[in-house]
Amino acid sequence: MHFSQFLQIFSQQFEKQLPFAIYAFPDARRISGYLQKDAILYIVDNLSQDGFVMAPFDVSEETVIIPRDFSEFIETTLEPMEVKKERVPLDEDKMVQEQHELLVRQTIDTIKSGSAKKIVIARLKDIPLSGFSLETLICQLFSAYPSVFRYVFYHPEIGIWCGATPETLVEVHRLEFKTMALAGTQPYKEGTVLWRKKELEEQHFVTEAIVADLQGDIKNLKVGPVETIQAGSLLHLKCDITGEMLDETGTLSRILKKMHPTPAVCGTPQDFARDFIIESEAKAREFYTGYVGPLTDGGTSAAFFVNLRSMKIKDHQATLFIGGGITADSDPQEEWNETQNKMQTMLQVLQPML
Repeated sequence: MHFSQFLQIFSQQFEKQLPFAIYAFPDARRISGYLQKDAILYIVDNLSQDGFVMAPFDVSEETVIIPRDFSEFIETTLEPMEVKKERVPLDEDKMVQEQHELLVRQTIDTIKSGSAKKIVIARLKDIPLSGFSLETLICQLFSAYPSVFRYVFYHPEIGIWCGATPETLVEVHRLEFKTMALAGTQPYKEGTVLWRKKELEEQHFVTEAIVADLQGDIKNLKVGPVETIQAGSLLHLKCDITGEMLDETGTLSRILKKMHPTPAVCGTPQDFARDFIIESEAKAREFYTGYVGPLTDGGTSAAFFVNLRSMKIKDHQATLFIGGGITADSDPQEEWNETQNKMQTMLQVLQPML
């Protein structure tokens, strides 16, 4: 199917207020999409139904799916467009900065008390849109960040969610298993990349926690070397973790319950960090730092990505969600600056609509 026809079909679906999901894997120009035939909000009861899954950060809330059984599935090849990567100016209220830095200081104090090693703190930013176009959003998002997982999800009861995330939660094909430990952030610059103790320690905490979670469910577990990767205008530390899943019913569900939310978006220990986040952050994260992706082959294959570098669009307003990992060595002003840098990923997508 031609790309322009693909865009038109999804625009018509949006005008009819019918749900859909569009996605592309890292380094792929092939774009896949589900067009749901009704407006029902389908909930995941188990991971045996093919479709596109979107799970919230808070595991007590419901995971939704665009089910393949009630959808039309179509594909196309992206015709990439040039996307401006200039920094988008942003006005920030000084009080908002002070409130975020205060929360970071409170988080550092909690960590120094011995309650946690790391806690990820997020904030959100509402951006009014002067004009919204679904076709523009798709073209901008899928063209701007070809090296990461990109998606657009819509349901009339939820609004639009979209993102460009570099972090794999789990990739499963039959029993082959892959995940990654991703942490540490700095702006991309030409030349030698240097990482501070804070970022290296943060990445180590993430790797350590993921390996512990996988014990008992993954055989032949292997941890790859730590490397620097680029995701848009940012750099991160990453290592791959691979192995073989136990051939038992429910293994994938069990792994997801243990791994989500990951230390990279929640903290360690997981339960304490998650409760601290839910109690301390000003507004709920909703689907930010949940996970998204397709489930296929009757639940035996899945590619779920952590919902980072994401935003919600509803009623002519985009809400950007941005977080940062806090450790005992964190600096509140630096953490604020990091959220400002991370926000540029989605701001550059929105630029034609601002």
